[in-house]
Amino acid sequence: MNGARPALSLKGRALRMLAQREHARPELERKLARHTEDPEELARALDELQAKGFISEARVVESVLHQRAAQYGALRLRQELQHKGVAPAAITEAVAGLADSEFERALALWQRRFEPATEPREQARQSRFLLARGFTAAVVTRVLRHRPDNAG
Repeated sequence: MNGARPALSLKGRALRMLAQREHARPELERKLARHTEDPEELARALDELQAKGFISEARVVESVLHQRAAQYGALRLRQELQHKGVAPAAITEAVAGLADSEFERALALWQRRFEPATEPREQARQSRFLLARGFTAAVVTRVLRHRPDNAG
């Protein structure tokens, strides 16, 4: 034997990817398409993995929210789930569940990163940071106006 590994099957490649993190079916399909010229073979492999419970859209959503919600707003998380190929209904449901905690998550992130801004330039920088993280302008405004001695 010369030490070269045999080529992995599509299922083997998919399982390796799934062992690293959760993947939505469209995401796996996109990644594995370059390893086969037969789209039907790919569909059969993914159907089999999905039937056995290895591919789960609900787990993908749960994983993304668990890992990223403390750092990102609903807009950014929606975009990430869309990129992964999660169904629009599942995205809408997941993002709706974040609405109640959006201000608290943005405030916690801001408090970890910044001190209250005294200069307009610094306030603008902080605002851009939070907006880039996917928090809405209304939430960012509330965070930047927040004072520890008042409720919000």
